[in-house]
Amino acid sequence: MGATIADRASVAALLGREPTAEFDVVVRRRAGTPVVIRNAPLTRDGVPMPTRYWLVDPEWNRAVGRLEAAGGVRAAQRDVDPEALAAAHRAYAADRDAAVPPDWTGPRPDAGVGGTRRGVKCLHAHVAVRLVGVPDPVGDWALDRLTPDLRRDLVPALRGAVEVGG
Repeated sequence: MGATIADRASVAALLGREPTAEFDVVVRRRAGTPVVIRNAPLTRDGVPMPTRYWLVDPEWNRAVGRLEAAGGVRAAQRDVDPEALAAAHRAYAADRDAAVPPDWTGPRPDAGVGGTRRGVKCLHAHVAVRLVGVPDPVGDWALDRLTPDLRRDLVPALRGAVEVGG
């Protein structure tokens, strides 16, 4: 994980506190500010970190928050194929678990997107996952309902991240 000093300061300001886990920025705005961070699977003191991808940009958080406030979690739960969602939770957990040091003997994170094993808990987490290019039907569902203008300012830092410009 390799956040720069500027990334650390920016993310701390966005969160209103110091991050508890190592992270790197995986999606940025064209100006360079972080949009999505990828957390280490364990905090600095060894506590499992269930949230691998975290949406930290205020504008994205407000937009997704409005969607949640309008009943988006229930609507996504209703509209998304349960098997596709279960597959997304498994893929998320496998991605995070692959980053746990092989010699780690302490507690491990054990859930899927948003810290849950099934269903939809948090649209923010699903959107973050999808923005980095990981298949997620809830992330797709949410992105389809958000203004495309948000995506035009994104610069993916990972191969396979959501296309920008559209």
